[in-house]
Amino acid sequence: MNSEHPLWAAGPAELLQHGISLISEQSDAKRRIAMILVDNAAELTMQTYLTLPKRVTGLQLSRRERDEYCKNFPSLLDGIEQHASDKIIGLNLGEFEWFHRLRNELYHQGNGLTIERKNVEVYAELCEKLFEALFGVELEIVFPENSHAALIGEFFESWIKIERLLAQWAQNGRHSSSSMNVVSLNEEGELSAAVVMTFSEVQKIRNQLIHGEAEVDEMLRDTNMAKIKLVEHAVSEMAARKRQRSQSDET
Repeated sequence: MNSEHPLWAAGPAELLQHGISLISEQSDAKRRIAMILVDNAAELTMQTYLTLPKRVTGLQLSRRERDEYCKNFPSLLDGIEQHASDKIIGLNLGEFEWFHRLRNELYHQGNGLTIERKNVEVYAELCEKLFEALFGVELEIVFPENSHAALIGEFFESWIKIERLLAQWAQNGRHSSSSMNVVSLNEEGELSAAVVMTFSEVQKIRNQLIHGEAEVDEMLRDTNMAKIKLVEHAVSEMAARKRQRSQSDET
């Protein structure tokens, strides 16, 4: 993945970096600002992608369509779902909407609400992965000391890779959930029952992480990181076998 940012990607990247730089501040107000900045980065990322010239993205959208998609956050999600669904495999747009609603509560009722650091870190990493998926460039984010963001990003990177390979090589691929794809591949003899069980454990960890149901250092302790790496390795080997067989059939 390219690490050089095109000029039109600089805005979302700078907003995200600014938000992440405030995460470690021991202040409810600073964490609220960080959450708002990260959400703004997510919004600008989608808006930029949908309004770029056709020569950049290959999208052919009329001015009316662009205006319709860019009118609010949910409509931006609709636009990305409609025109970039193959780019965002492994990312759940419903989770972006959930975080956006949380941001709105903070914005409109700011002084009465607080936001936990782990929520901001998780949303920041989801936003980073969205940026990288849409623009095809890798962000070089500078994380504050004692931040869990880098570890969260490593977990999400493995998860996205797993989901993309499952979607590519399972029988029903894009038309089935990752859970169904894993079961299907087990029935084909491509993934073991142990891998299926570990995948379920990793999926539960991911969902708890997204919704802040446990502390990050507990959810992403070494034993749990080893689990997602095990699943990633097994799914990668499955994909390699299928790819090799497919190439052999072609010849």
